[in-house]
Amino acid sequence: MACVIVVGAQWGDEGKGKVVDYYAEQADAVVRYSGGSNAGHTVIAGKKKAKLHLLPSGILHGKRVFVGAGVVLDPKTLLEEIADVEKQDIPVKLVLSERAHVVFPIHRELDELQETAKGKLAAGTTKRGIGPCFSDKAARFGIRVAELIDEKALKERLKTLYDLKQKEVECVYCGKPKSSFDAVYKEYAEYGRLLKKYVGDVSVEVNDMLDNGESVLLEGTQGAMLDIDHGLYPFGSSSSVIAGGACSGAGVGPTRITDVVGVVKAYTSRVGEGPVPTELSGALADKIRENGGEYGTTTGRPRRIGWLDCVTLSHAIRVNGITKLALTKADVLGGLKEVKICTSYESESRKITENPASISQFAACKPVYETLKCWPALSGKEWRQACAAGMDALPIEFRAFLLRVAELARRPVALVSLGPDRADTIELKRVF
Repeated sequence: MACVIVVGAQWGDEGKGKVVDYYAEQADAVVRYSGGSNAGHTVIAGKKKAKLHLLPSGILHGKRVFVGAGVVLDPKTLLEEIADVEKQDIPVKLVLSERAHVVFPIHRELDELQETAKGKLAAGTTKRGIGPCFSDKAARFGIRVAELIDEKALKERLKTLYDLKQKEVECVYCGKPKSSFDAVYKEYAEYGRLLKKYVGDVSVEVNDMLDNGESVLLEGTQGAMLDIDHGLYPFGSSSSVIAGGACSGAGVGPTRITDVVGVVKAYTSRVGEGPVPTELSGALADKIRENGGEYGTTTGRPRRIGWLDCVTLSHAIRVNGITKLALTKADVLGGLKEVKICTSYESESRKITENPASISQFAACKPVYETLKCWPALSGKEWRQACAAGMDALPIEFRAFLLRVAELARRPVALVSLGPDRADTIELKRVF
């Protein structure tokens, strides 16, 4: 029995989809435990390809997949993803938590209005309604999947929700609601009918699998620096995306976890607002962005680019209890004159080795770099051949970089990903 959590150790977009897809083949089931349709990634398995926002990555392998209580669900998006997967003749073995909360059109309207009203404090959200839905969940008048599939309960709860939220749009933001109760009820009642066959108790089923000696992978979204409690507040997510959130979001106790794998990209990328100490600009940032295809899966927005930051990485390791690392996308940097790693910050002549909670203090931090020689630019075929031959076949400069990252992180690297396909991967330590 193994129960492994995969988390993002930076600002999201670290390549978790590829890592989860790799491990999903070894696991018996994959659980998505947090976030919503604001998080997205592209998964490739052989000739099969899917852009996923809600379905766990293991779906392409025909594995059992679960969407846990910690997820906020856009039913339309989920149904579209199910249809896309079924078109590829892949069986959908899905269990959807009856405790997951549901995103409604009024949440998306409020998301846009709130972002505009926040001005400089806007987080740069995807405007998918995630934050307002989590707000309703915390305020205890959200609507869950359990009510979505019960038309009588849905009608009653939705009427209350829309009465409140439409007043908020009109009175607080001086706007005009774009969606009406009647139209939304009709639309969502149909979603409930279509999704009902997938609904179950995720916590019970996942724990039963573990009791029976089966292996489960808990799939994280976003990254530690976007966590609602331990990220760069308020420029982050509305939910707990760290390993602790995996336990509550999936309904699995912490004593059942056998490993926490932190996914870290060989450089930094970020979508959204807020300070990024190692951020680059100009031709170098553009080159890395283009080489790495650094554009948001959900929004298409160009990502901000920076050097690898081991201060934020150490923070992520601590708050997640990361036991092993998975390093991704080092192939993107191939051919550069040099690569840099941020080992600490400096502010007002003081050395800083931990992330400040204060935004102003964090923004004042200047990176202190260690410079290493970069490895040559290899073609996808050359990286794949090197991966097949093992670590000794990789460029010596890259191996030195990998060793230094492991030393600074004080964690072993379990997996190295050097391209989008499964063959572009070297597994150094087993987790399943």
